[in-house]
Amino acid sequence: MGLRRVCSYLWPVPNINSPEFDEPRERPGFCCKRARVGAQAGCERLGLSLWELPAGQAAYPYHHHLAEEELLVILSGQPSLRTPDGWRELEEGEVVVFPRGERGAHQLVNRSAETVRVLAFSSSGEPDIVIYPDSAKLGAYERLPGGGGLRKLFRLGDAVDYYEGERPPDPV
Repeated sequence: MGLRRVCSYLWPVPNINSPEFDEPRERPGFCCKRARVGAQAGCERLGLSLWELPAGQAAYPYHHHLAEEELLVILSGQPSLRTPDGWRELEEGEVVVFPRGERGAHQLVNRSAETVRVLAFSSSGEPDIVIYPDSAKLGAYERLPGGGGLRKLFRLGDAVDYYEGERPPDPV
């Protein structure tokens, strides 16, 4: 029985050794590069990102996901990880997981003098709600395979009642 070709790559295959950083972040304190390798490879429901963090920068604010699970592999450097248990220094080769919910809250910061490189895997492809405890915000993200879709952030203090703005149906 011969082998069947299941996948046919008609586009360039990404390489983490020569990444295409397609999501630069340039906010002071959060200046870093991100290559969305999973999307570049054609993934629709699996996220894989290569992050490159210069000294003194964070990859993202402290947050947790309600629908997405994440796993980090430290490729090079020694980043600092903030979780609900506090801060911890990570070493090259370590693998850390962030489950859904508050216990998976995390932030990655490069407090060293060397550039840090990290691979981040995620269960992507579904809409997600992200909570940012430090700034009391909620993010609603649609996460469509080709990008785009709903991407909104709200202050948690702006919550309204379920029936706010709703009108009862007209009587028959």
